[in-house]
This record gives sequence, C-alpha cells and structure tokens, in this order.
Amino acid sequence: MPKATSVKIKSYAKINLALRITGRRPDGYHNLSTLFQEVALHDILEFSPAANFGLHSNYPELATSADNLCSRAYRRMEQIAPHAQPYHITLIKNIPIGAGLGGGSSNAATVLKFLNKVWQINLSDDNLIRLARAIGSDVPFYIHGKTQSGGGVGEILEPLTLPEDFVILLALPEINISTAWAYRQFDPKNAKPAYKLNELINDGRIHWELFENQFEDIVFPVYPQLAQIKAQIRQAGALYAGLSGSGAAVFGIYKSQKTAREAARRLAQWHTIITTPIK
Repeated sequence: MPKATSVKIKSYAKINLALRITGRRPDGYHNLSTLFQEVALHDILEFSPAANFGLHSNYPELATSADNLCSRAYRRMEQIAPHAQPYHITLIKNIPIGAGLGGGSSNAATVLKFLNKVWQINLSDDNLIRLARAIGSDVPFYIHGKTQSGGGVGEILEPLTLPEDFVILLALPEINISTAWAYRQFDPKNAKPAYKLNELINDGRIHWELFENQFEDIVFPVYPQLAQIKAQIRQAGALYAGLSGSGAAVFGIYKSQKTAREAARRLAQWHTIITTPIK
C-alpha cells in the first residue's frame, strides 16, 4: 500500500434544476423525476492517517451525530477493508445544511471514493453506486456528479450534456427545511408524470419555461419568504428560478456572471452566492 499522507478533497454541492414527484412507493419512499446539476460551491474534506477513525467539523454537532453520512460511509467501507490504515476526517462545511444542496450526500460519496482508492478496494462505479444507495438517496448521484437525470428515489441516473452555458445565483435564507417533513406533506393525488428530457432539452437549447419543482407547492405556503425570493430572482432577469430539492435554497439561472452579479445586488437583503455548473 502507498505511504499514507493527508489529502484535501473538494466535495461539491448540487441543485435540482427541475423536480417532479411521480408517486409514492409501497416502501413509503417516493419516486422522482429530476435533473441534478453539480455546482462549484463545495465543502472540504481532509483525510489524515490516524490510529483510529475520527470525524471533526467546523459544525461540532454535525460531527458527533450518529446519522452523519460521512461516518456511515466510512463504516461501510471499513467493513470491506477492516485492516486498512484508519483515517481521521476533518470536514469544513461551506454548503449550508438543510438547504436542499446535497452537502451531506456529497460528503458521503467523497468518503466512499477516497477510501475505495486509497485502500485499494477497487470497487467498480456500479458497485460504489449500490453501496451509496444504502447511505442516502442523493449519494449515488455524486459518484459521477456533473449533470444527470434522476429517477426512482434518485438512484436511477443518466448523464446529460446541457447545450447552454449559464451561471447560478443561490439565495440562502436562514431556514432549515426537513426533507422528511416535505415528503410527508405530499398528497399522492398530486403525482405528475416523469419529465421527457427531449422536451426540456432540444434544438440545441434548454426550454426553461417547462422546468418546475413540485416541492414549491408544499414549501411555499409554509415559508412564504421563499416564494418572495423566487419572485425577486425572476424580476432580476433570471432565465429560470426555483427551489433546490425541498429547499430552503432558491436559485436563479443567468446567462452570465455580469447578470448574476447585478441580480445579487438587487437581492442584497439575502445571503447570496454566485456559482457555476461542474461539467
């Protein structure tokens, strides 16, 4: 095995460019039709050789949580390679928690991919994805990241190439929304058919007017300030604006850095970040 040294790895956020709930499954979970887009906003995970596994974070309560996805991912890999060199993980969070930006899922996938390589487990991507499914529904997306359509509970994935360049403005209000709560509010009678990708993306362009996030019907009545943010983003010239996942992040799609910066100035009462797609 190569000599173990400390390694820092970026762990990227995602947005759901579009999201529909297509039905409730017999196991209680919900099937989705979504377009995932990995973005440049990221956490940092530092892996350091240690006598035993440990996790430290700039959010101490996150590191000590039994449900922390980094720890769950580490323990899964440890079962496969129980005698491998242990690592301590330092997790620096920049991706807001409870914002629908997939930070925890990204962190878990980063752990899986790093340990798969450094411990020379050499699982195929398909096997990594199967392992990721057992940790969280968004974790499989991050094995490849970039742009993918998602079906099932988010684990049926297909890579996409978008025909247009764009810049993303994230508005991040200090609201934490439970995804489990949002799903509990969903009425199965409101299920919609899956997106037809050849309608959303064709003739060399993205038809933003056909995009939607069905969670907005659930979340906006309870958190009207999010509806207000979406309206402000649209008024500031966005090609499209929407909730990411179940929120609370709201994003706008802009043609350029210049138009995104102008929009950010108009939304000065909110914390905003300008980011770009990972391709």
